[in-house]
Amino acid sequence: MKPTDISDPNYFHKVVDCQWACPAHTPVPEYIRLIADGRYADAYMINWKSNVFPGILGRTCDRPCEPACRRGRVEQEPVAICRLKRVAADYKGDVSARMPTPAATRNGYRVACVGAGPASLTVARDLAPSGYQVVVYDSAPHGGGFIRSQIPKFRLPESVIDEEVGYIVDLGVETRYNSYVSSLKSLLNEGYDAIFVGSGAPRGRDLDLPGRTEAAANIHIGIDWLSSVSFGHVSGIGRRVLVLGGGNTAMDCCRSARRLGGAEVKVVVRSGFEEMKASPWEKQDAMNEDIPIINFHVPKSFEHKEGRLVGMTFEKVHAEYDEKGRRRLVPTGEPDVFMECDDVLVAVGQENAFPWIEKDIGIEFDRWGMPKVDEATFRSTHPKVFFGGDSAFGPKNIIWAVAHGHQAAISIDKLCRGEDVADRPPPMTTLVSQKMGIHEWSYDNDVAIDLRYKVPHTEKAVALADIGAEVELGFDPALAFKEAQRCLNCDVQTVFAPKLCIECDACVDICPVDCITFTEDGAEAELRTRLNAPAHNTTQELYVSSGLKTGRIMAKDEDVCLHCGLCAERCPTGAWDMQRFLLDMAQVKPGSAVRVPA
Repeated sequence: MKPTDISDPNYFHKVVDCQWACPAHTPVPEYIRLIADGRYADAYMINWKSNVFPGILGRTCDRPCEPACRRGRVEQEPVAICRLKRVAADYKGDVSARMPTPAATRNGYRVACVGAGPASLTVARDLAPSGYQVVVYDSAPHGGGFIRSQIPKFRLPESVIDEEVGYIVDLGVETRYNSYVSSLKSLLNEGYDAIFVGSGAPRGRDLDLPGRTEAAANIHIGIDWLSSVSFGHVSGIGRRVLVLGGGNTAMDCCRSARRLGGAEVKVVVRSGFEEMKASPWEKQDAMNEDIPIINFHVPKSFEHKEGRLVGMTFEKVHAEYDEKGRRRLVPTGEPDVFMECDDVLVAVGQENAFPWIEKDIGIEFDRWGMPKVDEATFRSTHPKVFFGGDSAFGPKNIIWAVAHGHQAAISIDKLCRGEDVADRPPPMTTLVSQKMGIHEWSYDNDVAIDLRYKVPHTEKAVALADIGAEVELGFDPALAFKEAQRCLNCDVQTVFAPKLCIECDACVDICPVDCITFTEDGAEAELRTRLNAPAHNTTQELYVSSGLKTGRIMAKDEDVCLHCGLCAERCPTGAWDMQRFLLDMAQVKPGSAVRVPA
């Protein structure tokens, strides 16, 4: 097969599984090493550049990086990447002097951001230092969007939100809070050069079931109820509470209800426990607070007496799968189940709502009422209007909104410079040897069985008594160091020099996972079967050398490599080297656009 082109940025990027899986492509091993070295401010700034909200995400991210973590090749649990991110935020000290300063002069372009959530704030952060006049509109009195209104304070203290939103506003961003945008047409008529819509998915889905109208006083839409709790409009709830839904919002609802007087709180879901959309740790946190999760129960009706909610009726179902693996829920035939309750929180999903976007301004919507948005540029069918976050493709996590914001900012910058927004700038990469001696490296390459460390929690009785008491306390520096040491430094790559290889097979002998093979060349599918350990994961490319002196090739399975460096230490000729790969995603360059007077 064709020799691997390691100059392609995506090749080694895919090997750094955690960074590849992160929507914002945060260089995870890079900042974890800095944490291990006690350089918390440096680690924070690396995070801040890519994911913008390290303190917030260190508490709330849905962690797509962790299932991808290569630590799973050694033992079951991945590195606690998310919690280490929080360590950088907790111990960074004062980083205000390291933040960009407001642009000395404006470039003449004006950009409006609708909504002050993570997507809009990312756009503002990327554009403001380049001289753009960025105006952020939001109907709430403070910035943050759903980060502030829907994530309970026991998960995310308000002080953290204030700090990280403040870093962005201090870049010279104009905020117009308490300002609801009721017309996109009117906003376009104000002469903005571009408009970014980051208004989220503000409408919670309801359940149109018998009894819904009669018992309405005690049936609450989950996201609206969480907002009311956040802003102090709701301070209590009934003793018996049912929460309908299996996502993270449902978990926030049930845990909040537990703190506001709900002595008997139950979560009821249609699907199986494993199929719930809530993150595994969110489900576990709920159960740790004595909240049962009852699955395979489909709601049928709200039961009421004289206009007062008394309970709900559910149908018991089970899952059946057809020959294509598609699931359907089938009634078990057992009697319906009645559950008593005083209040119900409906958390069965969120929907987008764009009543403020006129139908005659050139923005096309699909049959589900979602705007037609280019997935690379985030441009709508109107040349000046861009979407991102939940408003673009439906509800996802904060880290996805940040990634959308970065790309939309690039598109807006290109639009203003008169360039093709579809022409995306490449990332910047470096590949540097870590050799400090014949067999010494500038990083710790020891691979040891070291189980994931548990993060301290507030005592349950204390946490349940105060809705503002943060439950997870985070790692202290000592625990952070130990957890950081579990990282396998996947960004330190094994780089092979065929001209130096004498084919002694010393690297093959010492490799602990049999990922290196010297063999005859062949087609990839066939070659994968002939490796010392067959390479079954075709989503991860093989590292294949050019022909060696004997006519053989070197083939390495990147999927199982532990980056331990033993191959490079054992090689007598230096054909193997450990080189640190750093990928820095492209962002808006300061001073890149200047309006030319007409």
